Amino acid sequence: MYRRNVLKTTAAAAMLLAATCWMPQALAADTIKVGILHSLSGTMAISETSLKDVALMTIADINAHGGVMGKQLEPVIVDPASNWPLFAEKARQLISQDKVSVVFGCWTSVSRKSVLPVFKELNSLLFYPVQYEGEELEKNVFYTGAAPNQQAIPATEYLMSKEGGGAKRFVLLGTDYVYPRTTNKILRSFLHSKGVKDSDIDEVYTPFGHADYQTIVANIKKFSAGGKTAVISTINGDSNVPFYKELGNAGLKATDVPVVAFSVGEEELRGVDTKPLLGHLAAWNYFQSVKNPANTAFIKQWKDYAVAKKLPNANTVVTNDPMEATYVGIHMWKQAVEKAKSTDTDKVIAAMGGQTFKSPSGFELTMDKTNHHLHKPVMIGEIKGDGQFNVVWKTKGPIRAQPWSPYIPGNESKQAM
Repeated sequence: MYRRNVLKTTAAAAMLLAATCWMPQALAADTIKVGILHSLSGTMAISETSLKDVALMTIADINAHGGVMGKQLEPVIVDPASNWPLFAEKARQLISQDKVSVVFGCWTSVSRKSVLPVFKELNSLLFYPVQYEGEELEKNVFYTGAAPNQQAIPATEYLMSKEGGGAKRFVLLGTDYVYPRTTNKILRSFLHSKGVKDSDIDEVYTPFGHADYQTIVANIKKFSAGGKTAVISTINGDSNVPFYKELGNAGLKATDVPVVAFSVGEEELRGVDTKPLLGHLAAWNYFQSVKNPANTAFIKQWKDYAVAKKLPNANTVVTNDPMEATYVGIHMWKQAVEKAKSTDTDKVIAAMGGQTFKSPSGFELTMDKTNHHLHKPVMIGEIKGDGQFNVVWKTKGPIRAQPWSPYIPGNESKQAM
């Protein structure tokens, strides 16, 4: 009798242990983990926090409509805190420990460069949603933001045109890291091709988090005395707030010296009195102000989500270009996974080429089969008093990305994977 009870007890314990060991695996099999890698603190939080939130909104919406291959998406959020080496550490954690199938994240190019070796080593996928300097093509990355020919080059051409003010002199003002320096290298070469001399180009850099722009703005005023001048700004993060405030303080109007920004959108302008900035410009592939059914639905979805989740200042949230690029990237990844019937990295990469999505920009975007970049429209907007943009120029349709700029010698043969 005693032996029989012992056997029963042992058998029951074994069944319980088996069930305990099985349950997490079964639960894990019912979800697909996805990583969100954005700075939620530090100098870049002003720009990146909204990307985390719009990613969560998109994931929640996909889950509400049946998930991916019948499985719910499980977001895993980390905060690399505007610390570039920490991005690599957090990326490795997401892939190796948390076992995510894909990562949506990064803003600055230095953060993207930091994580690239990790994604290549572990053969995982990164969707990168922000405009950047190009000069890169990676199998493990899909770039849903703009390459230089989808933002920087057309914006500079616009400034030089009669419609854009006919600028002859240029201040290249940026944060001191790879994106501004490489973009300005490309722009300097482009300007040379248009006959602009080095004496008519002033190149200035400030560190991340820089807050005192009084001297710089005063120098821009002096430089502009030499002829019709425009500023091309690649300032990133919260430094944009003091820069634009100083423009206002100095009375530097767009009619005198127009500024076109590549990293300032609706989100960054929420913290600035925009009335002194009327007419200054930004170049993107999407603005909240564009009118079409897809954008109306996207804006409503975001505003409703912000209120429901009690996000900070939920009643005044805005959409912007990197948010739209995040939204498009997550949906395209979903489509590719369902086409591949797998989250396997190589199978998803093969399925991504040629994916299309009707975006809030009003255009159907296509993921290029050879260079992992989206075909995107280009738009230039003027700042309005309400912090929105009036689109003053745009391309007729999406433009194919040139990740390796033709203005840099030796790039001619580098346009495909």
